Amino acid sequence: MNCIRVRTGVLGLALLAGLSVPTTAAAAEPASAPAPTVEEQRLDRAAPQEILRRSGFDAPATEFADELAAARSYAQARRLVVREGSALWRRAVDRAQGRGAAGGDLSRDDDRPLYWARLSMTREVRTLEPAFGLSEGQRGALLDTLERTSRGQSDIRYPRGGLKRVLVTGFDPFTLDRDIRISNPSGATALALDGTVIETARGPARVETAVFPVRWRDFAEGTVERTLRPYLKQVDLFTTVSQGRVGRFDVERTNGAWRGGFGDNDNIGRTETVPVTDPASQPQWTSTTLPYEDIVAADTGRFPVYDNTSVTEIPAGGTQAVVRPDGRTAGSTARAGGGGDYLSNEIAYRATLLRHRLGLHATLPGGHVHTPVLQFGADNTDPASGSVTDPEFVRNRLDIIAQVRTILKVAAGSPVTS
Repeated sequence: MNCIRVRTGVLGLALLAGLSVPTTAAAAEPASAPAPTVEEQRLDRAAPQEILRRSGFDAPATEFADELAAARSYAQARRLVVREGSALWRRAVDRAQGRGAAGGDLSRDDDRPLYWARLSMTREVRTLEPAFGLSEGQRGALLDTLERTSRGQSDIRYPRGGLKRVLVTGFDPFTLDRDIRISNPSGATALALDGTVIETARGPARVETAVFPVRWRDFAEGTVERTLRPYLKQVDLFTTVSQGRVGRFDVERTNGAWRGGFGDNDNIGRTETVPVTDPASQPQWTSTTLPYEDIVAADTGRFPVYDNTSVTEIPAGGTQAVVRPDGRTAGSTARAGGGGDYLSNEIAYRATLLRHRLGLHATLPGGHVHTPVLQFGADNTDPASGSVTDPEFVRNRLDIIAQVRTILKVAAGSPVTS
């Protein structure tokens, strides 16, 4: 994959049209609870339950369900969602960074407990039928709040002072029908680095992180822009990160405005131009401003790092897609960026387009980094009979996390060039 490949509805249409969306849900007639999503239905399989149990993350999900069932009003339910969503993110960050009890024998660097615990909580909200009644809008607002708080999207805080500021994003696990045990090193990296300080050639830098879903609908509804817009004018560097190719890192030079149709975590595909506000001014391509030459030249870890210039385009005046190893040509139509045509390409496209629309293209380094695919040990490759973890799997994830940290150190320490 290239991490990457969305909820349309009233909220999505409003965001796409550039309209404001109320932050609180208006009261309306109670609506019957929808069924769990495809993503939530995977929870009952053996591997997710083992991951939750072996990390201690089964407990907060169970406690949340009990408290939610006891809520006597929408306001009470919303307060609970805000509190417990934020607590879940902090618990995951603390576990990853060695604070507090591990909760079990699963490696602390594992991103999967957060993923499956969040789904346990969203399923409870989605299927809730309280005595006080819950409108469709209220349920949607609760789910949105739970998603944002439990992903660190509402927890980005930069202290005042002389520290440089770095913003990093990761992703959930994906392709779970291929292997339900999958972990995503970009999400693990986000947990490991959130709130940490790295020493760079240009001084110390504070890293703040957030994690995004692997769902087309959330991206169409503007989750990337809503999360990043308040911070891009504050930071000195941003890097979106996802899992990409086997055995290598890639700094993706170019991002394309195209969705290739691969199924997301709800098994929904989208084949279309990336939907954004103001499509009339939408470019086919955006470019990284990360210091890719410095990153590629540095000794950042055991995996090789490449400056990936390849794209797939329909040339100006043409009708067939062509792979261009050396980058796009003038007037072409995007069919894949260097990072593919899935959600890793899309988050990079959206983040760099937002940077451009905010007038920061010449001053703010930012772009996308693909990590190696996180692989299990050679004797643990069968999803049906294999273990949820093994020593090589843990070592690979730890090495990827460490190398992303070093890549950020190099990027944040490089001179800014316009």
